[in-house]
Formats: sequence, C-alpha cells, structure tokens
Amino acid sequence: MMRKIALLLLLSAMVFTTVSCKKETEKTAVNTTPGENTIKHAKGLSIYNYDGYSVVKVTNPWPEAKEGFTYILQEKNGKVPDSLQKYTTISVPVQSVVVTSTTHVPSLELLGVESKLIGFPNTDYISSEKTRALIEAKKVKEVGKNENLNTEVLIDLAPEVIVGFSIDNNNKTYATLEKAGLKIVYNGDWTEQTPLGKAEWIKFFGALFGKKKEADALFSSIEQNYTKTLAIAQNTTKKPTVFSGAMYQDTWYLPQGDSWAALFLKDANADYLWKDSKGTGSISLSFEAVFDKAQKADFWIGPGQFTSIQEMLAVNPHYGQFDAVKNKNVYSFAVKKGKKGGIIYFELAPTRPDLVLKDMIRILHPEALPDYQLHFFQKLE
Repeated sequence: MMRKIALLLLLSAMVFTTVSCKKETEKTAVNTTPGENTIKHAKGLSIYNYDGYSVVKVTNPWPEAKEGFTYILQEKNGKVPDSLQKYTTISVPVQSVVVTSTTHVPSLELLGVESKLIGFPNTDYISSEKTRALIEAKKVKEVGKNENLNTEVLIDLAPEVIVGFSIDNNNKTYATLEKAGLKIVYNGDWTEQTPLGKAEWIKFFGALFGKKKEADALFSSIEQNYTKTLAIAQNTTKKPTVFSGAMYQDTWYLPQGDSWAALFLKDANADYLWKDSKGTGSISLSFEAVFDKAQKADFWIGPGQFTSIQEMLAVNPHYGQFDAVKNKNVYSFAVKKGKKGGIIYFELAPTRPDLVLKDMIRILHPEALPDYQLHFFQKLE
C-alpha cells in the first residue's frame, strides 16, 4: 500500500518479475463472440458475459503496461470452453476477498459485500466508518504493506481472491502467493484518466461477487448524476482561473492537461492554467514558474496535503503572495479524514466523480448549486 500512497501523495499535489504464465500480451485476443463488452468508459477493463461464465480482461494494470491479464469468472455449474482453461478461473460469487487499495473499499460497500473482506494491507488507511467497524471487530486482518505483503498471514487466511494492484511489473510477492495456490486478480482502476472511467470499475467487483445488475445500476446512477451536473456547469457564464498542487521538496507538481484532475476542472467550466500541457501525469516546475503564471489566479484547488493557510505559510511564506491565498480562495481535500487519518478523497472520489464535480461547481460557481454542501473539499482559513 505504501508504494501507492507515496505515489498518491505526489499526485495529490496535482489536485488533487512475471506473476505467472497467465499473462498475455496486449495483442493477444480472446474469442468473445457472442459476448459483448459491457464496459463503456474504462479503457483498461473489459467484461464479456456468457452463459455460465464471464471473461474479464485487465489490459492496463499499471502505467505503460506491456502485458494484460485475462480472468474467467465461472458461475456454479457453468461450463468454461477448453480454449479458456489456460487463464485463471475463479468461482463466483466470491465469498472471501483481500483487497489492497482503499479505492476498492467503496465498491464493496456500495454492493453490500464489505463483510466478504477478510484482509487489507495497513488498515489504518481505510476511512469508511462501515469498514472501520469491521476492522475494529477483528473481522479484517492486517496483512502487512502492499510492497511487502505478509505471505504467511495471507496463506493462512486463504482468501478466494486477492485483488491486487502494482505500479509496475515487479510483482514477486504476488508470484509467491500464486505458487502457494492463491489467486491474484489485478485491478487497474487507478490508471484510468477519466472520471467515469475510474468509477466504472465497480463493475469489476460486481462481476466477482455475482452483483452484475447491482453494479450496472449503481454506475448508471453515478453516470447520470455526473452528466446532469456537467450540464449545470456548461450553463455557467464565468470561467475562473485555477491552479493546483504545491511544492514537494524543491519541485512544484501540477496535473497535466489530460489528467483525471484536470478533466474535473474542465468539466466544471474552469480555466485551468496548465490545461494545454500534454499528458496524463504531472508537470514538474519551479516555484518561480508557477508564481509567474498563477499569481493572479482566482482559485487554488488541491494544495497538496495542507489543511490550513497558516500551515502553508509556515512551510513557505511565499505562498502568501498568490491572490488566491490573499482572498482565501484555497480549497483542500486533505482536511476531511477518517478515524485513523486516511484522506477520504483518496478512498471515495474515484468511485463518486459526480460528488467531486459538484464540489468543483460549488467552489467555482456557487450560484449554480447554492444549497449544495461540499463533500470532499473544504475552504482553508
């Protein structure tokens, strides 16, 4: 988990070994006829439903992945064709699971299967009160850290599935667990670069837990809410200027123009000052470069991990030279935390982009949503 958290800490300044022979190159096709891919927005996920089984393809498990994964989800008494026997086969619905990212938790809860969770790496990162209650009741076991999972504990737990993630193809721990007979399924939700693309991964969990209809309905509701909120933003007349991020050591990291964070600002009818930069990652700039462009900006949204203007000025007094700070138009997602200090935004925002967009509109165009209360963000004082 720590590798991902380290990456998220860096990305928050912006707004905001082979596992087994079951890998396949991206060019390898699976015969899905007559199944139809049920995924519309997610670029790294495909789900094909057949009579008695489903084929799940994860084609972008980590950034710039050269290989993808195919999983067969077999229903009770379902017959899987011989041509698919080479892939990892999982009996569904799954009755016990270990997940490895806080972004997986909201999907479990929305689908009503959080009780199936029996293990998690570094449980303090989980913010949800519902799952925290399970942790405190000793129903969710600590299984180490994501980059150093406790293989002995996991083998003893024997979950039906471990939903893993990785930032690259160095996955020796997962390889060890597979050799011990455990089944690893990669989740690439965090590599998606569109708000609805991330949210659609709830269908991945719907397939695992026999909740396809429920997952489809939940995502459809989120999609409709996002679309309606987008229409509200498009009817606003002003386009306030916005910048993001903060200094990390000697570098200021901001989201590139095609990133997940930047797309929210675009959809909220904001003029993100680095919107023309190409790429989905981060831009690395000096303080002077950011100040030169953003000194007069209307809003500063997502200033890293800061939770007050006083804290910001204590770290770097020069932050006070920005108009957004002078006018107290600084909004952070780092204020709202779970019981153990986990940031709620990191956990829930990928699954609920409709709420993120509403937050953005309430901040940038308060007249458009006058009665809405911010869900993730808070104005810094």
